[in-house]
Amino acid sequence: MALGIAAMALVLFLLLPLVAIFVRVLPQDDLRDYLNRPVVTEALRLSFITTAISLGVILALGTPTALLLARRRFPGRDVIDTLLDLPMVLPPAVAGIALLMAFGREGLLGDALDALGLQVAFTTAAVVLAQVFVASPFYVKAAKAGFEAVDQELERVSATLGRSRLETFLRVTAPLARPALLGGAVMAWARALGEFGATLMFAGNTPGRTQTMPLAIYTALTEDTTAALVLAAVLVVLSFAVLLVSKLLLGWSPGGSRA
Repeated sequence: MALGIAAMALVLFLLLPLVAIFVRVLPQDDLRDYLNRPVVTEALRLSFITTAISLGVILALGTPTALLLARRRFPGRDVIDTLLDLPMVLPPAVAGIALLMAFGREGLLGDALDALGLQVAFTTAAVVLAQVFVASPFYVKAAKAGFEAVDQELERVSATLGRSRLETFLRVTAPLARPALLGGAVMAWARALGEFGATLMFAGNTPGRTQTMPLAIYTALTEDTTAALVLAAVLVVLSFAVLLVSKLLLGWSPGGSRA
């Protein structure tokens, strides 16, 4: 009984603020007009584009990193593992300043980027870098756990059958670790979609260029509360849909449960 009461209290606490958004939004007669406003459509477009690119970068770099940490033991491994987790606990302001000090004009790589004619800070590229910085640990952590759960004997059997390392990974390791890889990818994408602090400090808040949905909500809140609520409602629906689809996919995957 006590467990049920505690669980119900937590669920209600988490649900009430979300319900409050829709209570304010749904009665709006001009809801369609708000959804078609440039502040909404441009923020949606930019968020989808940047998070898709960020997720691609995270998968390309995070998968081999996770596999290395799961399969190899080398000096400094625990330190590297800890450093990869660090962005998850850093305050967003610290992450933004760190990126600015690394890639800004006065940053460590500023002169090198200027020599190449590149400017990263306060551009769309900065949005992607901020998202990759804060979201990649979620994928790497999940992927590492997934790879560690794969029986290495199966990989050795594949090798004895003449399969290359790449073929073994694609046909044995990745399919068996798929639930963890998919879950990590979804969490990384969701984290990138909701990124605010580091993006604001490193990329700025320019509509159509660096203003993602969280930044658009922040801006609209001071000018048009209804527009901010509509954006927030869209973000809630998108996040819920992605999480629900991922759970359904995990349930039908070989490593998942249909329960």
